Amino acid sequence: MLNNDVLRRIRYTFDFSDSEMIGIFGEADFEVTRSEISDWLKRDDDPAYIECSDTKLAIFLNGLINKRRGRKDVPLPEPEKRLNNNIIFRKLRIALDLKAEDILDILESVDLKLSKHELSAFFRKNDHKHYRECLDQILRKFLQGVQAKYRK
Repeated sequence: MLNNDVLRRIRYTFDFSDSEMIGIFGEADFEVTRSEISDWLKRDDDPAYIECSDTKLAIFLNGLINKRRGRKDVPLPEPEKRLNNNIIFRKLRIALDLKAEDILDILESVDLKLSKHELSAFFRKNDHKHYRECLDQILRKFLQGVQAKYRK
């Protein structure tokens, strides 16, 4: 999935304003401008559209974790330079404080059935023998389910 799509869906789901989006980046000690956020959220065919880098999305997700779970007294984690769907999925699971059963319920609400074993394979280290790559359609379904659960 494109980083911009993930950013758009999270913003829509939680109805974040531009100021709140700036605040979430601020939770990860990173400054962004309203125009940067606006350009990332534009449609792909808009001439002002700018692609959101992996590092910027990682910073946003780290900020979301800090905002929703509270900031710890340890140094902030270094944002990943390369993201994949598994990392995005893991960060969203942490930010939303979801257990395996919660995720399975969310996925089932959008007609995607996974076993607990299949789900845990997404959260393993990529050199583990039971690691499984999270495909775009699974992350997309998860984000749809999160939207259905959390959208006010």
